[in-house]
Amino acid sequence: MNDTCLLIIFAKAPVAGYAKTRLAPALGDAATARLASRMLEHTVASALESALGQVELCCSPDATHNQFQRAASHAAVSLTRQGDGDLGRRMQHAFGRGLARHRSVILIGTDAPALDAAVLRRAAVALNGHDAVFAPAADGGYALVGLARLAPGLFDDIDWSTSRVMAQTRCRASALGLTLCELATLHDVDEPQDLVHVPAGWLA
Repeated sequence: MNDTCLLIIFAKAPVAGYAKTRLAPALGDAATARLASRMLEHTVASALESALGQVELCCSPDATHNQFQRAASHAAVSLTRQGDGDLGRRMQHAFGRGLARHRSVILIGTDAPALDAAVLRRAAVALNGHDAVFAPAADGGYALVGLARLAPGLFDDIDWSTSRVMAQTRCRASALGLTLCELATLHDVDEPQDLVHVPAGWLA
């Protein structure tokens, strides 16, 4: 087993009408796609800057988008597909695959602009002494989850895309006997009111 930390990025292809669709009423389809592309770019760059190990870009609906292909030109980046099932099933599959080959796995999306290399490094350090690490999101979900061991059932029957996600996950982690570390709360950019958390220039 590789003793490094694997970083997995769950990413939708930044295509108009597919990625970040809840922002489209405020930005329009084309500008929403451009923002999704910028957020993806930032996330991949932060993962590489963290220098924690291999980066797996786990793509939806597939890995053919040219931005995914460009990212994979970096030696540290590989491409996979998210596959089928709800978010919990896809995440469980990704962790199972990653933990079979690495000491720990951190999984993130592309929705939190403040999730940078420093946050990723703090998460990796936390996994040296905990089974799981989370960066809660202000909307009640989370922007990062990391595991140092498999946790079957952790992602089952969660009310995804609701304000109950983090609270339900805390309860599930406790029931599974996981030692848990929580990092500082971050802001996701999912709804028009979240655009205040987008860095200046990203919407240009």
